[in-house]
Amino acid sequence: MSSMAEADVAMRMFQDAWDLHSEAMEELGRGKLRNAAEKAWGATKRATDALILARTGERPATTASTTRELHNLAEVDERVEVLVGRYHTRANYLHGHCFYDGMCEPAGQVERRIRETTEYIQDAQELASIQ
Repeated sequence: MSSMAEADVAMRMFQDAWDLHSEAMEELGRGKLRNAAEKAWGATKRATDALILARTGERPATTASTTRELHNLAEVDERVEVLVGRYHTRANYLHGHCFYDGMCEPAGQVERRIRETTEYIQDAQELASIQ
């Protein structure tokens, strides 16, 4: 992390990820699986962007740059590799298939991935503090 201002921004981004995940769980409780899936993807994206900012000092401008930078981090720190597959699952399965295509089946698998976003955010936060 190159500055205190960037550290503050990363912390706010992680808080936003937690807020989005909370909204995902509320949507899930209301039976709105498709909306919950998109909120969980948003939480994943925010947590990943916060990790990248914390580790590189750069904030990704697009989803494509988030994906690229996550892979770059995994190349230089193998501990980041634990996030890569989970990130892609959320991008493809929750965001692409469920939210955009409306194919949220099997529902149990979608729900599990929404719930497991908690661990993704926790892991990203832990990795953000590794210097």
